[in-house]
Amino acid sequence: MFIISLTYIADLTEIDQYIDAHMAYLQSHYDSGSFLMSGRKEPRVGGVILATAENLAAITDIAESDPFVQHGVARYDIIEFHATMTSEALAQLRETPTS
Repeated sequence: MFIISLTYIADLTEIDQYIDAHMAYLQSHYDSGSFLMSGRKEPRVGGVILATAENLAAITDIAESDPFVQHGVARYDIIEFHATMTSEALAQLRETPTS
């Protein structure tokens, strides 16, 4: 599992120029099953995406295809983690540690 943390590096007026393309990007990855949840940071300085992918290289490719990143208005950090504990509502996301 991965956390993609986007940080805006441009003014919000410039960010908003690409918001429709970014929303379409998000929807395409929800449709493919890669994205599990997402939302804005508060204050509005970026966003967070909880995602799943085969490996770090695959999630990096996905993050680099974000219109915000392609237009140079945001950068991203990726954190890989293993969800070994969850609420019952998210039990299907639990992972068994390998070591």
